[in-house]
Amino acid sequence: MKLLRAIIAANNWWVRRRGIRVKPAEVLLLLPHCLHKDTCPRNVVLSLDECRRCGQCSVGELARVREMEGVAGCMVGGGRQALQQARQPGIRAVVAVACERELVHGILAAWPKPVLAVGNTTPEGPCRNTMADPVQVAAAVREFTGA
Repeated sequence: MKLLRAIIAANNWWVRRRGIRVKPAEVLLLLPHCLHKDTCPRNVVLSLDECRRCGQCSVGELARVREMEGVAGCMVGGGRQALQQARQPGIRAVVAVACERELVHGILAAWPKPVLAVGNTTPEGPCRNTMADPVQVAAAVREFTGA
């Protein structure tokens, strides 16, 4: 785990050091499905707009970040879906939220596209009802947009 954290920190340092600036519409906010509360009846996998923002999970706040910053955003079920979204032609930078292992795989797979990685927390164990800090995510988005 320390090695994964070190790789993520080095990547984020390097991406920030490069000073990449893109339009908000060219930034993709990638969120893992495990952020979605497993007891929620809404299917936010199809669209973040499906979230009712009840506050039981961090999806509503992250969807709000997407709206406020004007970036593209989606929720994915795994690395292949994430990579498919990141490789969309209009996307020039990615802010990814996931566990450390998935973040490292995604950073390497998306290269040379810049990825700022934000780790999620796993209070109920991996891949179940995880959480992400919307303040960190918004700050990562602003690193790319210069806002």
